[in-house]
Amino acid sequence: MDQDTLKTLVGQAALAYVQPHSVLGVGTGSTVNKFIEALSQAGIPLQGAVSSSEATTRLLLQAGIPVLDSSAVQSLDWYIDGADEIDHQGYMIKGGGAALTREKIVADLAKQFLCIADASKLVDVLGQFPLPVEVVPMASTTVVRRFHALGGQATVRLNKEGQPLVTDNGMHIIDVRGLRITTPQAMEDDVSVWPGVVTVGIFAHHKASVCLLGSPEGVQTLRF
Repeated sequence: MDQDTLKTLVGQAALAYVQPHSVLGVGTGSTVNKFIEALSQAGIPLQGAVSSSEATTRLLLQAGIPVLDSSAVQSLDWYIDGADEIDHQGYMIKGGGAALTREKIVADLAKQFLCIADASKLVDVLGQFPLPVEVVPMASTTVVRRFHALGGQATVRLNKEGQPLVTDNGMHIIDVRGLRITTPQAMEDDVSVWPGVVTVGIFAHHKASVCLLGSPEGVQTLRF
């Protein structure tokens, strides 16, 4: 099975975690898009969803699912999202879709995080995927230098026009290659307090509770 088929499988499998008339937290990315498609086809009645990006909001509304502001929700039972990498403890790297800040905000509202991913995302140590960091534009150069001092190769993410990509929050993304993140919580804590950093794409304090992992053998359930 190709990667697209695996994403479809885990998107459909995630429906088992959706309680009728609940409010869901919904992430961003190609695997989440498969989940939204499956949710629309299943016709499960929902009070609504809290969205992590403008792109996800558009898809949810197209599916007839009300989108609620995060300020109107005290807590969520589940936040459902993909990952660029996930390790065997449930720690993740996220932000390949440039929505990491809003993803972490919505994840913080949720009692549990359901990660949906294909088997290629499971790693022993985080860092093979470039670590995304959302930054205030004027801090980009300083943050790049700080990562270089740690041995990482940091670059500002560019859009199709070759200009710095601008997030839904009006910020820039720095992608850091060459890292081996053996202590995710400590690194998340350290980078988060650097001046100009909005969000680092390590999800250690908001790790997965459950991961549905798509493989040619079917959907595997990992619990952390």
